[in-house]
Amino acid sequence: MKFIIQRDHLLQSVQDVMKAVTSRTTIPILTGIKIVATEEGVTLTGSDSDISIESFIPKEEDGTEIVEIRKPGAIVLQARFFSDIVKKLPTDIVEIEVENHLQTVIRSGKSEFNLNGLDAEEYPHLPQISEENMFSVPTDLLKALIRQTVFAVSTSETRPILTGVNWKVENSELTCIATDSHRLALRKARLASENTGTYNVVIPGKSLTELSKILDDTSDVIDIVITENQVLFKAKHLLFFSRLLEGNYPDTGRLIPNESKTEIVTLTKEFLQAVDRASLLAREGRNNVVKLSTFDGGVIEVSSNTPEIGKVIEEIQSQSIEGEELKISFSAKYMMDALKALEGTEIQVSFTGAMRPFVIRPLHDDSILQLILPVRTY
Repeated sequence: MKFIIQRDHLLQSVQDVMKAVTSRTTIPILTGIKIVATEEGVTLTGSDSDISIESFIPKEEDGTEIVEIRKPGAIVLQARFFSDIVKKLPTDIVEIEVENHLQTVIRSGKSEFNLNGLDAEEYPHLPQISEENMFSVPTDLLKALIRQTVFAVSTSETRPILTGVNWKVENSELTCIATDSHRLALRKARLASENTGTYNVVIPGKSLTELSKILDDTSDVIDIVITENQVLFKAKHLLFFSRLLEGNYPDTGRLIPNESKTEIVTLTKEFLQAVDRASLLAREGRNNVVKLSTFDGGVIEVSSNTPEIGKVIEEIQSQSIEGEELKISFSAKYMMDALKALEGTEIQVSFTGAMRPFVIRPLHDDSILQLILPVRTY
């Protein structure tokens, strides 16, 4: 194998596929990046058997030559060393050549590296996914769907299913739900195509986070293919495979209350900043709890009291308060995460009592909601 390639294209692809490579794997060859050169261009693959990423570098794009293939072939190179080398090469042109016994030479300018390669035949094959059932989402919408839900997945392995985000497709609508049983994030989106099929799967939160890092903020469409145990995201020169989590996601529909006893409408930013300041003194306390109280005249008080540190009281003038007076305590971190995920300048918070979960939505927008369980304070 021998090819000459522009360094910045190579580096971008290496950085993308590195997101799937882990040093903690039981399959030694997976600590490497697989490189395949064909007449069409160069394909790089990284995998940790949960996530696999394939990045394709075409021979030319928009009339500019990116890769010159001298001799097709394939090799697996140690990912950590290869990525470090590519980062630090002196010139914009890189030549990679495999010699006898998988010895691989990387040349750039006046520097030359020799790396011991591994046999590409031994690299596990990526899942073959038939693409009958496919739906598409614009990239920027996909990133928003991930950003607005993935933070609420559980980080504890006691219920592995909760470490993923539940994706449901029905009647050309995609619903993404994440919960760690103390809070829940939900976001819906209409899909452009009509016959999208029906799905109910759980995608690991870690996979979605890595996918989001690789994708650019564009309106280009990403094709999504779901099978029994895999999901594939297809972008222009990128394939991103992830295994799905096994098991049934809990039915979260009944967690979300339909009626409320107290409704608050307030400015998102002002409320977020007040909770943020109130949490400054709560940080050391148990679980940084802040307390919210409503008063006549639309005043909301956000406070926190940690006896050994001190206390803080914030007052905000809300747009409106309807219903019963309320005192409720909740985790400041959960509230701040939820508020940062919402879009819109005003939010509506619906409470059904001091011990019941409450719901936060942007005003006049039903496509997204955040639900938080209050904290008991004695």
